[in-house]
Amino acid sequence: MEFEYSQKTRDLMARVMAFMDQHVYPNEKKFAEEVAQGDRWQPTKLMEALKAQARSQGLWNLFLPDSERGAGLSNLEYAPLCEIMGRVTWAPEIFNCSAPDTGNMEVLVRYGTPEQKQQWLEPLLEGKIRSCFAMTEPAVASSDATNIESTILRDGSHYVINGRKWWSSGANDPRCAIFIFMGKTDPQNPDRHQQQSMILVPRDTPGVRVLRHLPVFGFDDAPHGHAEVLFESVRVPLTNMLLGEGRGFEIAQGRLGPGRIHHCMRLIGLAERALEQMCRRTLARVAFGKPVAAQTVTLERIAESRIRIDQARLLTLKAAHMMDTVGNKAAAREIAMIKVAAPAMACRVIDWAIQAHGGGGVTDDFGLSSAYAYARTLRLADGPDEVHRNQIGKMELARYVPKHSVKS
Repeated sequence: MEFEYSQKTRDLMARVMAFMDQHVYPNEKKFAEEVAQGDRWQPTKLMEALKAQARSQGLWNLFLPDSERGAGLSNLEYAPLCEIMGRVTWAPEIFNCSAPDTGNMEVLVRYGTPEQKQQWLEPLLEGKIRSCFAMTEPAVASSDATNIESTILRDGSHYVINGRKWWSSGANDPRCAIFIFMGKTDPQNPDRHQQQSMILVPRDTPGVRVLRHLPVFGFDDAPHGHAEVLFESVRVPLTNMLLGEGRGFEIAQGRLGPGRIHHCMRLIGLAERALEQMCRRTLARVAFGKPVAAQTVTLERIAESRIRIDQARLLTLKAAHMMDTVGNKAAAREIAMIKVAAPAMACRVIDWAIQAHGGGGVTDDFGLSSAYAYARTLRLADGPDEVHRNQIGKMELARYVPKHSVKS
């Protein structure tokens, strides 16, 4: 693969970095203060102003490949831009490049009907609304999505939806107008991967009820956040079905590949910034007569952080390159590998940065505690480490034994 970024990518990197320097880093404190005022779940004026600025500069929908509505970047070209945005956890929204909207927009681009695209994709691309992906359930081990118990049952010209979901990202946001909901349309199908479907559920449909927000280690991630949501006898038209009954897993695989690697790209940026903070802090603090940076343990941690970040970045770029050249399915092993490696790397680097800051590291003053909470969550989101490791192991074994000997 080619490791040199294209001129187009380098130009965009310079523009995104300049935007971050001028508008994002100087406003981190202001953003936190605005969220803390009044209703934490209301969108901030700062965010809306920054989105308008980014859009006016053409820094908008950069994630969307091969589309006249995006920048037309490949996964490989988008990777360094996503990394830069990821240095501040709330920054991707500024560029309309934040989860779960990116994945949901890609679903609509790939699988939506013209009518579905007009009604939901267009306002998402414009940044006028936000969305939610409702898949995980509290009552079952959702790491195995075939366990999902929610139902989508046909009743005349409608589907009736029942189920309880949680970790539904974005459901708390008042701008959230549409859910992509995964449930079973054919629970008795002998092929367990054809029992599930995905369907569009407008947020204001009767029977949709947000029960509570779910904090992560005490951080609520307002005004976006995660929620537990109850769907009781929710009726939507048959035309809200995505792609067709029984094709939920097919959609999930198409959605989660880019979603997983985008998380990894952002985590690399977050870890890179934590390393920068660690270096600056240890150079400025003196303990036992010399800078903390001069302590051997500090030097080892800084060196190990640099090694791990660069390793994760290279694996991310390899996975992105394969997604672009041979497709998401052929790149499944590399996507799974980086989905394990990047969150583990980020947790380790951020933890060392916290340690270097002493007591300050666990406060909100440096942003490291919330960064750790975010990174740790991603060892579970979009499939836990254990599931990905199992798949990697099976794919590796399949190279040495007859395929029928290794069950998928």
